[in-house]
Amino acid sequence: MNAAVEGVGPAALPGLQAQVESIIAEARRQGATACEVAVSLEQGLSASVRQGEVETVEFNRDRGFGITLYLGQRKGSASTSAEGEAAIRETVAAALAIARHASEDDCAGLADAALMARELPELDLWHPWAITPEQAIEQALACEAAAFASDSRVTRADGTTLNTHLGCRVYGNSHGFIGGYASSRHSLSCVMIAEGEGQMQRDYWYDVSRLGSALASSEAIGQRAGQRAAARLGARPVPTCEVPVLFAAELAGGLFGHLLAAISGGNLYRKASFLEGALGEQIAPDWLTLDERPHLPRGMGSASFDGDGLATYAKPFVQDGQLVSYALGTYSGRKLGMPSTANAGGVHNLFVSHGSEDQAALIRRMDRGLLVTELMGQGINLVTGDYSRGAAGYWVENGVIQFPVQEVTIAGNLRQMFRDLQAVGCDVETRGNIRSGSVLIGRMTVGGS
Repeated sequence: MNAAVEGVGPAALPGLQAQVESIIAEARRQGATACEVAVSLEQGLSASVRQGEVETVEFNRDRGFGITLYLGQRKGSASTSAEGEAAIRETVAAALAIARHASEDDCAGLADAALMARELPELDLWHPWAITPEQAIEQALACEAAAFASDSRVTRADGTTLNTHLGCRVYGNSHGFIGGYASSRHSLSCVMIAEGEGQMQRDYWYDVSRLGSALASSEAIGQRAGQRAAARLGARPVPTCEVPVLFAAELAGGLFGHLLAAISGGNLYRKASFLEGALGEQIAPDWLTLDERPHLPRGMGSASFDGDGLATYAKPFVQDGQLVSYALGTYSGRKLGMPSTANAGGVHNLFVSHGSEDQAALIRRMDRGLLVTELMGQGINLVTGDYSRGAAGYWVENGVIQFPVQEVTIAGNLRQMFRDLQAVGCDVETRGNIRSGSVLIGRMTVGGS
C-alpha cells in the first residue's frame, strides 16, 4: 500500500481545507447563520489468518464530511460519503431542513470566535507503513506460529490480524478557524485457544502504535497470546467473598474511563452521573492525580484542538485526590454555566499517577485476593456508581498466584472503589488513550460458587 499514490497524507490537507471552505460558503449561501464542518479521508489494509491459512485481506478507502449548521439557535446536522458540488448542496440543504424543524436551544452555537485555537503544535502523528499485503500476511502467520510454539496445549487459533490505518481530518467553522492533521495507526493482534484439564480456554495479546516499526515483534505477541491462553487452563470459580481486587494494567484504564464518563459534561448536565456536584471534593486518596497531556508526541490520543476548534491544553482533572475539573465542551459548559475545558470530543491522553511497585509487587501486597485479567458485560450504572461485571483472572494466596479463576463477578460502587484505591503500579499501559498501571482496590465483593 503506497500512501503517496493513494493521496492520503499531509499533501492531502490543502485539498481537504479547500473543501471545508467551499462547504462553509455553500451553507452561508443557503442561509445558515453559522456552521462547522469536518472532512475526513481514510484508508487501511487488514490481513487476517487462522490455522495457518489466509482468512481475509481487505483494503478500504473512505471519504466523507459532516456538517452542523445553525439558524439562530436552531441546529441541524447531516453527513455524506458522496463527493462533488451536488453532494455538498444536497447535504447542506438536508441539514438546513432539520434546523428549521428543530427547537431553539439557548446553549446551541459555535464556541466564541475569540477562543478559537491560534497555533497548532506538531504532534508527530503521521508515520505511514510501507507494508505490502504479502508482508502483512507473513507477519500474521509468524505471529500465529509463535503462539502455537509457546505451549503444546495451544491447539487452535481464533484469528491473528495485522491492521494499518492512515487518515486525514480537517475541521473548520464559520468563525474562520480551520485546522487539520494526518495520522497513522498500526496494530497486530493474536487470539488463541488452549485445551487441557477438560477445558478449552481463549486469550489474546496485541500491540498498537503510530509507527509500524515500533510494534512488538510478531513472535513476542504470538508467544504472549499463547502463554496467556494456556495459563488459564484449570480455571474454576471461588466461593463468594470480600477481598482486595487487582485490575491488570490493560484493564485498569477502563476504571478511569468510567470516571471520565462521570465527569463529562453530557452526563453532568443530564444529571446522569454519580459525581454530579462533586467538583472540589476529595474523591480518591491524596496520592492520586489524573492529568491530561494532549500534546504528547505520537500519543494515541494526542490532538492540538478539540471538536469545537478550541486549543487543547494540559490540565489535571483530579489533583491530590481532589476533583478539580470537569471535562467540558462548549455546549455542555453552557448548559452547566461553566467555561469549556477544550474537551469537546473527549479527553486526550489521560495519565494516572503511580508508585514504584510493579504488578508482581502489588500481588505480594494484596496477599489474598483476585487478580483480574478479563472483564465481561457492561454492568455499570453511572447515575449511582454501582459496578458489577463478569470477571476472570487468578486467585492469590500469601502474595502468590495459586490458580486461574473463571465464572465470577466482581461488584462494588465506583465512588467507594476510587476512595479505596490502595496503589497504582508502575507497569503503565501505553497502548491507549488512558495510561495507567495495575490498580489495587482495597475490597470488592467477588461472587462465585
